[in-house]
Amino acid sequence: MRWGSSALALAAVLFSTHISADPLQKSEDIVKFFAGQGNLGASRGICVGTEEECKSKAEKNEAPPQKAGLDMMINFALDSAQLDQTARTELDEFAKALKDNRLSTFSFVVEGHTDATGTDRHNQDLSQRRAQSVAAFLTANGVQPTRLEPIGLGKSHPRVANPYDPVNRRVEMRIRTE
Repeated sequence: MRWGSSALALAAVLFSTHISADPLQKSEDIVKFFAGQGNLGASRGICVGTEEECKSKAEKNEAPPQKAGLDMMINFALDSAQLDQTARTELDEFAKALKDNRLSTFSFVVEGHTDATGTDRHNQDLSQRRAQSVAAFLTANGVQPTRLEPIGLGKSHPRVANPYDPVNRRVEMRIRTE
């Protein structure tokens, strides 16, 4: 079978694990970003703005808040919770940052997400496996497991409007506050 250029481009989009990832963040940049986030409230972390602010803006069709220049999203292939080499490299830097003394008091929620492909039950399980995969990698790289709370959110919080977009297959980390 011979693939045309449009079929190859479509395959690249369907199976790529890093559709729109930012360039690799260095651990020092991550430390500086999160160290400045300490007093932002329960719903703040990687994204700027509370969940209520984001939800309110979305309901009003306003633009979401702009990121503060750090995107530590870890993306996955379709129906996979396996970390590829790019994700491992990004998570190596994240683990280094979490072991820095300036972030020693922070704990993080590791949120797993899926696109809309599959049943709700399957997506919930897959998103939990994705979150656990990232948490296990960070733990294996010296981060205390008590500082990480892996949770699966299934397809309930897509990153983009198209529920089937591969960008929605991800894990995001945010500061956990109690």
